[in-house]
Amino acid sequence: MQVSIETTSGLERRLTVGVPAIRIDSEVDERLKKAAKNVRLPGFRPGKVPMKVMRQRFGAGVRQEVVGEVMSQSFQEAVVQEKLRPAGQPSIEPRSLDEGKDLEYIATFEVFPEVEPAEMKGFDIEKPVADVTDADIDNIIEVFRKQQGVLTDVERAAAEGDTVNIDYKGVRDGEAFEGGSAEGATLELGSGRMIPGFEDGIVGMSAGEEKVLSLSFPEDYHAEELKGAAVEFTVKLNSVKELVPAELDEELFKKYGVTDGGLEQFRKEVGENMARELKNAVENKVKQQVMDAVLAAHSAVELPKALIAQEIDALRRQMVQQFGGAASQMPDLRSLLPDDMFAENAESRVRLGLVLSELVGKFEIKADAERVKATIEDLASTYEQPEEVINWYYSNREQLASIESKVLEDLVVEKLLEGANIVEKECSYQEAIAPAQQDEG
Repeated sequence: MQVSIETTSGLERRLTVGVPAIRIDSEVDERLKKAAKNVRLPGFRPGKVPMKVMRQRFGAGVRQEVVGEVMSQSFQEAVVQEKLRPAGQPSIEPRSLDEGKDLEYIATFEVFPEVEPAEMKGFDIEKPVADVTDADIDNIIEVFRKQQGVLTDVERAAAEGDTVNIDYKGVRDGEAFEGGSAEGATLELGSGRMIPGFEDGIVGMSAGEEKVLSLSFPEDYHAEELKGAAVEFTVKLNSVKELVPAELDEELFKKYGVTDGGLEQFRKEVGENMARELKNAVENKVKQQVMDAVLAAHSAVELPKALIAQEIDALRRQMVQQFGGAASQMPDLRSLLPDDMFAENAESRVRLGLVLSELVGKFEIKADAERVKATIEDLASTYEQPEEVINWYYSNREQLASIESKVLEDLVVEKLLEGANIVEKECSYQEAIAPAQQDEG
């Protein structure tokens, strides 16, 4: 087998591969001989079909099959011979496929970049430090009570937090506009679902009352034709309902998995869950800062376009699934979810994956069984039947691999944190668990 290699640009390589004709011809002959033992053709006894007839009837199809397999096999042999690491599938361009002649083709593909991990020392990390207080537990329990509460009709003016039923009609310059009217709409006052001033304007109204609200759409409103537009809504209030929180009793406790121990046990388990959530939130915020530092330190790493394309497709599928879509809908959704939507995130993920892989090797890190087991047990502890969850992870190779990958990432983060400047920032529980982007606001 003859192989020549050419660097076309950046990470792209072009392999010209030549395979001796005898490799193709001998394999075709072998397959035809095997097939002849079972082929039935009119005028010939079973197993007695001459090779000349076999070649005439089946030779072209068998040769096409063999050529495809040989190109795939020889490409793998060539990249091993040339010590190449392809990133993605090659584009194959046949140059010579004629029977009796050597097979020749060109394979164009990208290779993984050579990543030299940067020396990461002295980067800054801000670590939130918080405790779960009794007041925090009280607040969460109140949320639970409201979640299980009941909406009850009240004969009074509407107040923030109430749920109202309304009819409304919006006009702009005296003309109704799309999406500006509804009948029998349910709205929680204070939810922020409507444009500024709409919900506030209903506060103080009573059932049966009608009111005109003069408002303006925000300048950053999603509908271009309504950005900053002055409008009027005629609103009729049909009914007012008040949320009556559930009683703090055994029935409520059971709904959240506590069957024994009463209020004391309920508070204990709520506090433990909050402490677990706090721990995970702090770890994730620290980890994200480390990942951001890794990305910043390796911004010059060249990325294979094939890997970015694969990641874009994965992110798009993930978004479709989140909204209840199916993979079969993907072709139709590409116009709605173009590559540009995912490109930046995809590049970051590919860059991180390449660098983290090198760091795992550099630090000689392994996902040891005990660390994997502890991670799975921690995840399972939030379920009613933790043993079933643990068994599920260990019986599902794909899910177990995802845990092992997480463990490797966590171990890399711990190693990098040894060289970081960690500044602890005291904060409340709510501040600590809030998403990072909210901290800045």
